[in-house]
Amino acid sequence: MGYKVVVVGATGNVGREMLNILAERQFPVDEIAALASRRSMGTEVSFGDKTLTTKDLEQFDFTGWDIALFAIGSDATKIYAPKAAAAGCVVIDNSSLYRYDPEVPLVVPEVNAEAVDGYRNKMIIANPNCSTAQMVVALKPLHDRARIKRVVVSTYQSVSGAGKEGMDELWDQTKGMYVPGQEVAPSKFSKQIAFNVIPHIDVFMEDGTTKEEWKMVAETKKILDPSIKVTATCVRVPVFVGHSESINLEFEDFLDEDEARDILREAPGIMVIDKREPGGYVTPIECVGDYATFISRIRQDGTVENGLNLWCVSDNLRKGAALNAVQIAETLGNRCLKKG
Repeated sequence: MGYKVVVVGATGNVGREMLNILAERQFPVDEIAALASRRSMGTEVSFGDKTLTTKDLEQFDFTGWDIALFAIGSDATKIYAPKAAAAGCVVIDNSSLYRYDPEVPLVVPEVNAEAVDGYRNKMIIANPNCSTAQMVVALKPLHDRARIKRVVVSTYQSVSGAGKEGMDELWDQTKGMYVPGQEVAPSKFSKQIAFNVIPHIDVFMEDGTTKEEWKMVAETKKILDPSIKVTATCVRVPVFVGHSESINLEFEDFLDEDEARDILREAPGIMVIDKREPGGYVTPIECVGDYATFISRIRQDGTVENGLNLWCVSDNLRKGAALNAVQIAETLGNRCLKKG
């Protein structure tokens, strides 16, 4: 027996990826519904070799459905997630709305799969921020071995993290650079993104950090270990898909780079590509469409005691969003909602 699954926000980038990944991974679906806002109602989306017609989220009755994957903004989630949960449908939410609620588990299955058991509190499980998700996958096996004290991370985040509008702005600005009189002014981003980098994602906070940077700190502590110190600088770069991160780690115990490489090679969800030669590493364009979190440039940091550096790349629409949500659904099914 399979599950009755709802994908909410099925016409967006992440919603479409959720449908693709559910089909690719052969998630046990008996029935599936694709929901969208009223203005997108009737839009056709793909699910494997099937074509689904989206239904109106506002009028949908979640009664009798098992799992709902939400890929809509926090404002709409605040309205419809409690309705789905009250109807007995477990919500896996990709927005930031519930991530910091102590009664809602924040889950990356390779890291804290057991946390899904807490779904019963509110019938809701939160999916972490895209930049956090790939980082904690890399940190978990190293933390288990040598205990991480401090993380210094700089991110290089693609425009797809800002949705379709971000991708369109990069595309239009790039074209406009070559056509006199057709330059495109910044709209989605605070400054020109084409041929540029912007050290600003989400809103600024009183202490000078951005909300994106704060998310990485708070979420890493909730998912992995509250004792870990984290400092982040989050940067938007002119890449369509794929987030990259330069991560500096300080451990309680010494961890040799060769042992770290071996540990990461054996860890779930990770692919190590680390040759000390030109091209012996992974870049964002190479990770698109892949499930793995790729690790390269593993090397000792001699400037601190027990230090290590690494480079981390992943498809943010997959592991950073849709894939992680489907993996949560798989974990939920295996641990809590077994059928048959």
